[in-house]
Amino acid sequence: MSVLILQIIIKQWDKSQRTPAHVLQRANIPDRYPIKFPPAVYALDKHCVIDQQGDDIQGSRVNHAKLGDGAVIFDRFTINLASQSLAYYDNNANKTPRIIGCIANQWLQCKYNYRYSIFQSELYYWLYEEVTLNAAWLNQFDESVFLKSAPTLVYQDMNDLNNSKKP
Repeated sequence: MSVLILQIIIKQWDKSQRTPAHVLQRANIPDRYPIKFPPAVYALDKHCVIDQQGDDIQGSRVNHAKLGDGAVIFDRFTINLASQSLAYYDNNANKTPRIIGCIANQWLQCKYNYRYSIFQSELYYWLYEEVTLNAAWLNQFDESVFLKSAPTLVYQDMNDLNNSKKP
């Protein structure tokens, strides 16, 4: 039985954590891990493994859903189950998704960053995040899939969050 493996690593920080020391600390966080249960969980009738690593300051950061057209929505990504392809939606909601590539028997890595305006304790603040998605479609589950080799492709959509006028 083939399995879709989605590993998402989330690094979140606020404005006070933008110093060079904090940047170095975040840079030392791995961008791939072995798949362990828990925190990994099965989804989509056990045809998918979702492994969320890192921060989730707000809770329930990552959502997924299976669509009627044979696709899975996961965070900013769509996985076409028929073609086993991965697509990415950037910040511009008017654009069509960017096809990153096929994940059949290989793995791809996608990275993006973003910032959110958060209201908490009667105050607004920026919550910054860097997200890494590792995605693979394998004939059988392999907990070390992301550690055994480099990704076939690394796609990055990184913005200078300090100079962004609008998230």
